[in-house]
Amino acid sequence: MASYRDHMLDGASAVDLVVALYDGIIRFLSAAIAAVERGDTEARRVAVKRALDIIIHLQARLRMDIGGRPAESLAEFYAAIFAQILQASHSASKTRFEHAIECVRTVRSAWRQVAADPDAVPNLSRISSAPTRRNSDFDGQESGATTGWMA
Repeated sequence: MASYRDHMLDGASAVDLVVALYDGIIRFLSAAIAAVERGDTEARRVAVKRALDIIIHLQARLRMDIGGRPAESLAEFYAAIFAQILQASHSASKTRFEHAIECVRTVRSAWRQVAADPDAVPNLSRISSAPTRRNSDFDGQESGATTGWMA
């Protein structure tokens, strides 16, 4: 499955790769919910760390100097969702994790709309410098393969 996912992402646009990172956040938060339901504290912590790593990665790639208000809005979103996930983890709250997933899905949906019509967002490449994709971002296996792209 990881090989298929890697091959699929090789030809993906910058926005498609951002959407894939949002999918990763959702997947790891879902794993955190499953861990909460099992009472598995360690698995919850690992899943939360992976989700937060993606958020940090996305936040670090924002181009605040030239991204303007869209970059500021994304920075605010990343800070808020980061805090929300920490609160959900601290309280081991399935409901809080579910709310975080819904928030991420909402922003992911906006990115999907951008992917469908990239010309609708002028200067999209100025909002963020694209995250570098490592295979470990998606399947937990570090391969060192990277791609550079702009979002």
